[in-house]
Formats: sequence, C-alpha cells, structure tokens
Amino acid sequence: MKRALPILAVLAVLLAAIAIVNPFFLEPAGFLSFVRRAAPLVILAAGQYLVIVSGEFDLSVGSLVTVEVVVAARLIDGDEAATWPVLALLIVLGLFVGLVNGAVTTLLRVPSFITTLGMMLVLSGAVFLWTGGAPRGALSQAFRMFGRQTGWAVLTLVVVAVAAVLLMRANFGRTLIAIGDNERAAALSGVRVTRVRLIAFTLSGVSAAVAGILLGGFAGVSAQVGQGLEFQAITAVVLGGVVLGGGRGTVIAAMAGALTLEALFTLLNLYGVSGALKFTVQGVVLIAAVAAGAIRLPFLDAPKVKGDAHAVS
Repeated sequence: MKRALPILAVLAVLLAAIAIVNPFFLEPAGFLSFVRRAAPLVILAAGQYLVIVSGEFDLSVGSLVTVEVVVAARLIDGDEAATWPVLALLIVLGLFVGLVNGAVTTLLRVPSFITTLGMMLVLSGAVFLWTGGAPRGALSQAFRMFGRQTGWAVLTLVVVAVAAVLLMRANFGRTLIAIGDNERAAALSGVRVTRVRLIAFTLSGVSAAVAGILLGGFAGVSAQVGQGLEFQAITAVVLGGVVLGGGRGTVIAAMAGALTLEALFTLLNLYGVSGALKFTVQGVVLIAAVAAGAIRLPFLDAPKVKGDAHAVS
C-alpha cells in the first residue's frame, strides 16, 4: 500500500484542481460520471499490470477492444435478444486472444513485445478487412446500458478492482511478482512459470473484453474506438510506480495511475488545451514516470544496515 501513496497523492491534487475549475465535480453525479469515463482504462490497467509485473508486455489490448465493439455491433445489429449470447462470446474472444498471446510468448519463446505487436496488427487488419473502415450493425440498448448507465459501469469497475486485489493477495499474485523479479529463481523454487504467465495474458485479454463492452456503451461503434488504449494502459501502470521488467508494484497503484491519467486529461480539457496534445502529454508522463522509477529504485532496493555505520568496512 505504501507504494501507492505517491500516485494517490497526485490523484488527490488533480481531483482538487478539477473541482476548483468545475464545482459540479464535487457533486455525486459529477464524480461518478468521471469514474464511468475512467472505468475502461482502469480495467485495462489492471489487466496490463498482471502482464507487466510478470516481466512481459501486452500491446494487443487496444486492437482487441476495437474488435470487441465491432463484432458486437455486427452480431447484435439492434436485436435485444442477441445481447447476452454476444456478451458471453466477447468474453470468450478476449480469453482466447489472451491465451494465444500467452502461449506464443511462453511456449514458443517469442518475446511478448513482438507477440502482442503482431497480434495488434492481425486484429487491426481483421477489423479493416471485415468492415472496410466503416463498421456495420448496431448495439442493442441492453448492451449499451453497461457503459452508458453510471451505476452499471461503476459496479463493473468495483467488481474488477476487488477481484484484482484479491488475486494479487493470493498465492498467484505472489508467484507472479516473484517471476517478474527473478524468473530463474522462481522456477527453481517450484513455480510453474509458463502456467502463471499464461493466466496473466489470459486475464489481460478478458480485461480488454470487459473494457470494450463498457466503451461500446458510451463511445458507440467505431473502427478506432480502441486506438491508443494499449499505450494509455501501459502509461497508467508505469505512472502507478510499477516497474517495467516486472517484480515491483501493486495493482492498486496501477489502477490509481489510470484514474490519475484520466484526471489529467479531464483537467486539460477543462482548461481548453487542444486534444491534439493528448499524446504529447502522455509521452511526457510515460518518460517522466520511468525516469522517476529508475532514480528511486536504487534507494528502495538498498540493503538496510543495522548497528553503527562506522562498524561497516
């Protein structure tokens, strides 16, 4: 929890700044509306955290979000009765993509950066081939309520957050961090590295599916709905103090990083800063967060010396 304190402090400052510019933000409806908008990114960050803390990357989640929305619109096409079967199919699709990413990375020994970059291109190409750049179909009202109605979006976010925290406090979470910290030592101690990473990639795919369902609710159907989300998720995780390369960081801090990033974008919008600067700001934040982590880690990892300092040779 201590590792999450810095990002929580930054989040509090940004939320206070938003409230000063827009007093409506202090009302329950205003704050919950912010949480609803941030929910997809927070869920993506939770999934991305599982992969990054194990020492890997998942660059496919943005394209997977787009696929989820486009497929849902095409299959439902306004038919309310098709909503629940399609929702189940979307979760299975996310699980399958994550499982493929994990299998290629762990069993075929392809670096996860290459594996998921390739999957991102495959999914992007499949969407363009299927839609010609103009998605067809329509989402049902029952489907859209998950992202459009604040109560459903917040409930989904709370369920995912609680599940992620409980997962990381279980044996799985400890072994995941151990693998990211030292894969060889973890394997020698009996940890099934391949299985644990497979689960991490699979859960990342499922988180992208859930995020896609929420985004489809209030962002509508578009072939660009998930564009750039993979980099936003990575930025959020790093902003939360999670170390690239694995072994350090908490899922609470990762999700707080996503809320902080969304709060920063909200504040910039309130001040009328051009949306074209969004990627620039995101790049600066990512570089600064990684640099800060690199400077801070030697002090965090330094061994504590007991007794008189003068007795140490």
